[in-house]
Amino acid sequence: MINRFCKHQLWEVTPTLVAVAQGLQPADTVIKGAKLVNVCTAEIQEGIDVAIARGRIAYVGASADHCIGDETTVIEAGGAYIAPGFLDGHIHVESSMLGVTEYARATVAHGTTGIYMDPHEICNVLGLDGVKIMDEDARRVPLKTMITTPSCVPAVPGFEDTGSAIGPDDIAETMTWDSVVGLGEMMNFPGILSGSDHAHGEVAETLKRGYAVTGHYSLPETDRGLNAYIASGICCCHESTRAVDALEKMRHGMYAMMREGSAWHDLAALAPVIADGKVDSRFAVLVSDDNHPNTLVEKGHLDYLIRRAMEEGIDAVTAIQMCTINCATCFKMNDDLGSIAPGKCADIVFIKDLESIEVTRVLIDGEVVAENGKVLFDPEPFAYPEWAVHSVHIKDPITPASFAIAPGELDPDATEVTVRVIGVMGGRVDDEERRANIAVEGGEIRSDVENDILKTFVFERHHETGTFGFGLTQGFGIKRGAMASTVAHDAHNLLVVGTNDDDMAIAANTLIESEGGMVVVADGEILGHVPLPIAGLMNDLPAEEMSRLVGKLEEAWAEIGCSMPSPFMTMALIPLACLPDLRLTNRGLVDCNTFQFVDLLVEE
Repeated sequence: MINRFCKHQLWEVTPTLVAVAQGLQPADTVIKGAKLVNVCTAEIQEGIDVAIARGRIAYVGASADHCIGDETTVIEAGGAYIAPGFLDGHIHVESSMLGVTEYARATVAHGTTGIYMDPHEICNVLGLDGVKIMDEDARRVPLKTMITTPSCVPAVPGFEDTGSAIGPDDIAETMTWDSVVGLGEMMNFPGILSGSDHAHGEVAETLKRGYAVTGHYSLPETDRGLNAYIASGICCCHESTRAVDALEKMRHGMYAMMREGSAWHDLAALAPVIADGKVDSRFAVLVSDDNHPNTLVEKGHLDYLIRRAMEEGIDAVTAIQMCTINCATCFKMNDDLGSIAPGKCADIVFIKDLESIEVTRVLIDGEVVAENGKVLFDPEPFAYPEWAVHSVHIKDPITPASFAIAPGELDPDATEVTVRVIGVMGGRVDDEERRANIAVEGGEIRSDVENDILKTFVFERHHETGTFGFGLTQGFGIKRGAMASTVAHDAHNLLVVGTNDDDMAIAANTLIESEGGMVVVADGEILGHVPLPIAGLMNDLPAEEMSRLVGKLEEAWAEIGCSMPSPFMTMALIPLACLPDLRLTNRGLVDCNTFQFVDLLVEE
């Protein structure tokens, strides 16, 4: 694979590496006296030296003294552990609300040296031009930002309106980019299973290049459908929420990406698959998927995931393998990444001990890029073009009257109706379709705060079509106020949930004025607001400042009664029509098991 993620391609430097390994030429850098976490054999080797030349590893052994010359930099490990740089196999940088530069600042010091980024959030808003912006920003930092081209824009065609659309021809174009290493999560599993030319065409363009096709199979089914999905060429999936899902994927040669992000906490359910050591863990990968900035600042990134895996009974070496060699192999990049071995890129993490997984130093391509929790790079802020910071386009003025739910099929004399309700649950990506009896007043359905049933609206915000969908949501537990967000997967239209029309209108208009973001409003007052003017998804503020704003936002959620973790992430999935059971897009309610639009009212 020819890419831009190595300082030098291996074929360019083999004579140098061979000479350095034999002591015929001095190394650029030598690490002495380390305890090597050998992910190739699952061993801890003590007293190991590593010699580095031209960004790659030339020698790993008992003594690299023969590799040291007058100009060689010697790093005394002092018995610290060294491991390959950590790799996140599935991540949406936009969900951190940070640009790639700030994301790198927040993660590299925690041992993250590479990420497999699926920028489908910005692509849904700005198309491939948005992906190019992310790539341009990424080139300014040492973090290896591998792109998997967004495959599902929109996520499920025909059920929502996005800012852009991607097809097989677009995929073919991006497969020639030096930053692209695969296809982003194929959420359109109905298209794969039904033989859609569009979905299979995107997969084919990726397979032609020999690149990885990443998956998203969220059905609780492990037989015919799963077999068919894997047979299409898809190599991994991060949507396992049950142990049996992960196990069957691994048994079928699919990489089970075990997710632990700010809101999606799947490790507790999935870790037992490999924790007892009875099942080979080579097809298990740790991923974060979505992280808020306060999670990155307060807890860390992949170092935190390793600690979480250890808490769930997975031993430290196995957990490290899950975000190094296993991940690199999944993406067919293990010739360059994922292990500390001759010929590999010198991406190396120093770890104080295997209990705390405290990262003390990070090397990327042999260069020290972070020490003692601080990164050593500081590029200028990225300059986003004007068209990227003006992306909220609502056709009609939003007023309290915009939130009237008066379905045309509603009996004008009705005082109570049975309705479908989206039931959300904290820490989980799935929801459930519920039924409820709800009062009708003046020909309108209103929020039933006592029973935690809230009005929910999605307004199209890309092309000023004026379309919107409405429904009811249960599970947030708020007692007053409203919440709104332009982070609303995956079309990222304007999403509003609330107890009353006045606060819902204030929340919506606040985000229109700030060109996107997240907000909590109660009794006419803005309690928390995170402006996200870059595509309505991100801000260019430092991670620490974004962490403060998000922390204040979560305090506002708690103030109005919500106790679930990272509730805005749970809320943001309400429109995602590729996850079961019931979702709401700007076109209406979608049954995501049958993939049909359904009415709010349930026929008796």
